[in-house]
Amino acid sequence: MNILICGSIAFSKEMQEAKAVLEMAGHAAVLPRSAELGQGKDFSSTLRATDLDAFFRLKAERMREHFAKIRSADAILVLNYDKPGKPAYIGPNTFLEMGVAFDLGKRIFVLHTLPEQDNAYEELLAMDPVVLDGDLSRISE
Repeated sequence: MNILICGSIAFSKEMQEAKAVLEMAGHAAVLPRSAELGQGKDFSSTLRATDLDAFFRLKAERMREHFAKIRSADAILVLNYDKPGKPAYIGPNTFLEMGVAFDLGKRIFVLHTLPEQDNAYEELLAMDPVVLDGDLSRISE
């Protein structure tokens, strides 16, 4: 299965690890460009602070690229680790990516439980993701 990994860029290291696990299980795994390039939150924060126009152009470009990857994938895998004060974090970009995948009829896998305190909890449930309870081996065709 061709699986696109989604999640906060703060989880870049975990994305690389998940990619390796998925590939060992026989899946094709694709990362967001920022994770491919090793550009974490520090990169975007620096760019935002130095050139706001360039930051928004880059952000729009990366969103379009990622949406194209969603169209090409069989499924997406959302890595929703805890962030400080935000358990099972699904941020606005990841939520948007899940919405695109949902609209395209792609399977949606979520690594950990859905964040119930999220104001989009009902929408997350409506997308009917497969919650993996932290176990990537539960991904099946």
